[in-house]
Amino acid sequence: MPNLSPRRNCGDPGLATIATMAGNSFGQAFRVTTAGESHGPGYVVVIDGVPPGLALSEADLQPDLDRRRPGQSSITTQRKEADVPEILSGVFEGRTTGTSIAILIRNQDQRSRDYSPIKDKYRPGHADYTFDAKYGFRDYRGGGRSSARETSVRVAAGAVAKKLLAMRGVRIVGYVKQIGHFVANVPDPSAVTLEQVEASIVRCPDPDVAPKMIQFIEQMRSEQDSVGGISELVATGVPPGWGEPVFDKLKADLGKALFSLPAVLGVEYGAGFSVAAARGSQNNDLFTARDRDITTSTNRHGGMLGGISSGLPIVIRCAVKPTSSLPRPQSTVTRHGQPTTISTKGRHDPCLLPRFVPMGEAMVALTLADHYLRHTAQCGGESRESRVESQES
Repeated sequence: MPNLSPRRNCGDPGLATIATMAGNSFGQAFRVTTAGESHGPGYVVVIDGVPPGLALSEADLQPDLDRRRPGQSSITTQRKEADVPEILSGVFEGRTTGTSIAILIRNQDQRSRDYSPIKDKYRPGHADYTFDAKYGFRDYRGGGRSSARETSVRVAAGAVAKKLLAMRGVRIVGYVKQIGHFVANVPDPSAVTLEQVEASIVRCPDPDVAPKMIQFIEQMRSEQDSVGGISELVATGVPPGWGEPVFDKLKADLGKALFSLPAVLGVEYGAGFSVAAARGSQNNDLFTARDRDITTSTNRHGGMLGGISSGLPIVIRCAVKPTSSLPRPQSTVTRHGQPTTISTKGRHDPCLLPRFVPMGEAMVALTLADHYLRHTAQCGGESRESRVESQES
């Protein structure tokens, strides 16, 4: 029998181990597992739960990967990665087989030498210290497993989830809502189109504010600094009924999904934190009927009530911190506690928001695909009206 007593320091091989692995998987019915490091050979994702018969090829994955890839514009990192996906299994003659889908994305433009001079220094804002505290050993090249490059295969998996959801009429569009103190005017989040988002390299649908955001990001780069912001993510066409009432609330799983992305420090949906200053009479969305559909006259609840989708657009915002890697000198310590300074010479984004958008969309898609399959397994494909009528007959 294995010794299941917890170990307090993973760096000490003499202590007992726990017979479970770290959380590299997400989802239940639609489940993804990723592996890889920033400066290793590449990344792989295994997707379980995709129904058989879905038309799928690498060409379906490439558009979102192109939106996420580095080196795509003057305001992103200049690391050059083609991010061409290779489907290794689960697809035959252009259709999914129902078995595990494996997708590989190879790394091509690593520059590990940029990290050799700082391998023993803790980078402010990064996971260097916490990885050492947990494991006692880490891959210092580009952050290793904690690198945002891991999101490449999440975006690939998210493209599969988007295709599945599109068959149900669900659409997911994200965009940059704010960078620094520049805020986009978006009167109706559910009306924003992908074409409007992609019209600007900063992925802001407001044509008046987008140029100001770009100029500000360029200013941050020239000052050897970085800036954060907010991305808004909108899912339309989600029917009422997806999600579970207690621990697996749809909002809880979406929160976990988005918080699992690097640099996300805050997530809110609907009216969000503004409800702290509101009265109930102001905040409640009043129910009404349109034809045979039950809906609400407003959407301060952000498309979810009691952790279950209401049928209105799901509107979520993520606060993304400024890039931690800076070329300007900063105070820090070595892994032995010696005071020193550090400046990061690698290639980094002065603002993460433009490339964050497809990452956020992917995690929303993965969560919704999972709850779609779970709901179908539990409740079938019947509408609310059909179930109500059957109960009354």
